[in-house]
Amino acid sequence: MDIAVRGLNGLLMIALPLALGIFLVRRLHLPWAIFGAGGLTFVASQVVHLPFNRWVLQPFLMRFGLGPESGPAGLVAVALLLGLSAGVCEEGARYLAYRYGLRRAREWSQGVLFGAGHGGVEAILLGLLALVGLMQAVAYRGVDLGTLLPPGQVAAAQAQLAAYWESPWYYALLGALERASALCVQITLAVLVLQVFVRRQPGWMAIAIGWHALIDGVAVVAAQVWGVLATEGLIAILALVSLCMLYALRPTPIAPVPAPAAAAPMPLPPADLPHGDALESSRYVD
Repeated sequence: MDIAVRGLNGLLMIALPLALGIFLVRRLHLPWAIFGAGGLTFVASQVVHLPFNRWVLQPFLMRFGLGPESGPAGLVAVALLLGLSAGVCEEGARYLAYRYGLRRAREWSQGVLFGAGHGGVEAILLGLLALVGLMQAVAYRGVDLGTLLPPGQVAAAQAQLAAYWESPWYYALLGALERASALCVQITLAVLVLQVFVRRQPGWMAIAIGWHALIDGVAVVAAQVWGVLATEGLIAILALVSLCMLYALRPTPIAPVPAPAAAAPMPLPPADLPHGDALESSRYVD
C-alpha cells in the first residue's frame, strides 16, 4: 500500500503538468515551443538560484546565526531571504526570456502557457526525484546500512529511512497537491512579469518578485510552526488567490462595433413632371 501510494504521487507529479500542457496547447491554439521555453527558463533560473543559496545565502545565515533555532525573528528573516532569493532568480529569468527569447509573446494566453511550462518542468523534475527516492527507500529497506555507508553516516541514514516509512500514507500524496498549487502560482507569476512589457510599467516586476517571496516565505514559516498539513492548506489558499489575480489580468474581449446603416437613396422625381425646357415653355406670356 505504502509503495503504491508513494509511486502514484511521483507519477501524478509528472502527469499533471503534461496533461495541463496538452490542454492549454489545444485550447489556446499555441505551439509547444512556448511551454518548452518556460521549462528552459526554470532550469536556467536554478543554475543561478541553487549555487547562490549554497555559496552565498547559506554562509550568510550561518555567520549571523539566523535559522529556526534563533527564534521567531530569525525564522522570519530566513523565510524572507529564501523567498527573495527564489523570487529574484525565477522572475528575473522570466523577464530575460520575455525580453530576448519571446519578444513576440505579449498575449495573456502566451503568458499562461509559458508559466505552465516553467512550473511544469519543475513538477516533472521533482516527480522524478520522488520516484528515485522511493526506489532507494525500497532497496535499503531491511538492509544493514552499516555494510554500505561509513560509520559516521549510518545513524543519520537510518533516521531518514525510518521517517520516510513511518509517515502516514496520505502524506505521500501531498507532493502532487503541492505541485498543483505551484502550477497555479507559476502561471500567475508568468503573467505578472508579462505586464512589464504589455503595460510598459516596471513596477509589475516588483509585484511578481514580492508575491513569489511571500508565498515561499509563508511556506517556510508554516512548515516550522504548524506542520506539513497546515502548510499545504495555506499554499492551496494562496494558489486560489493567484488564480483570482490571473483572471483579473485577463484582457476584456472587445465587442464588435456594428456597421453603420446604409443611407436611404434619394427619391427620383416622377417621370411625368415637367422639367428643364418644358417648364420654361409652359410659362404664361404677358
